[in-house]
Amino acid sequence: MSDNDIVPGDEQPDIENADSELVEAADAGSDIDRDAKSAPADRETDGPFDATEANPARPYVDLGGLKILPREGLHLRLEVEEGTNRVVAVGLDYAGSTLQVQAFAAPRSTGLWHEIREQIEDQILKQGGQSTAQIGVFGPELVAGVPATAPDGTQGLRIARFIGVDGPRWLLRGVIAGDAITNPAAQTALEDLFRSVVVVRGSQPMPPRDLIPLTIPKTAASGGAAPAS
Repeated sequence: MSDNDIVPGDEQPDIENADSELVEAADAGSDIDRDAKSAPADRETDGPFDATEANPARPYVDLGGLKILPREGLHLRLEVEEGTNRVVAVGLDYAGSTLQVQAFAAPRSTGLWHEIREQIEDQILKQGGQSTAQIGVFGPELVAGVPATAPDGTQGLRIARFIGVDGPRWLLRGVIAGDAITNPAAQTALEDLFRSVVVVRGSQPMPPRDLIPLTIPKTAASGGAAPAS
C-alpha cells in the first residue's frame, strides 16, 4: 500500500460504503461453519488455481509456492523477513493498486479462511482500526481501516480489503489497497489478478497455517526483494 492511501486520523474512512453493493448485514455470516472451505464455485476453472489445475503452457513466474502470470503494467516485489532473509509474501503493483498474496498449508478436508478472517478482524479492532464484513466475488471478506503512520508522522487509517480462498490443502490470502478499493475498473483488474495466481502446495507434510515456502527466481536472485514490513 502507498502512504497516499492513509486517511488522516480526524477523518473517518467510509468503510461501510467502500463497495456498497457487496456489503451485507453484520450477522450475514453468523451461521457459517468455521471449518468449512470458503471459495467461489468456479475456483477450479477460473482460479485461484492449484498447481494441478494450471495451464502448463502459460509463462508463469515461478516463485516456488506461488506462480504469478505476467501482464503488461504488473510489477512484482518479494517481501523478505529481516534477519532470516525468508521470502514471506509477494507484492503485486497493478492498475494503481497493490495486491499482497501469501499461501498457507491447510487441512485436506477443512478450510482456514473463516477462522483466520475472524482473527484478522479482531487484531485490527484491538489496534484501534475499523472493519466491515462483506460478501465479495471470492466469498466472505473484510474491508478495514488499519492504523498507520504517514511520512509526516501523522496518524491515520490505511484502507485495505482482505480476501481469502481455501483450495486443496492450501489457503491463499490477499490484501488489496489503492484505487481498487473504490474504482470499479481497478477492482475488477485486481480480482482477475488474484484469480490468476497458482498455488504450489507440494506433497510434503506441513502443519496447517505454515507459510508455503517461496523462493526468489534465478533472474532476481541478485536483488529486487523488499524487506517485509
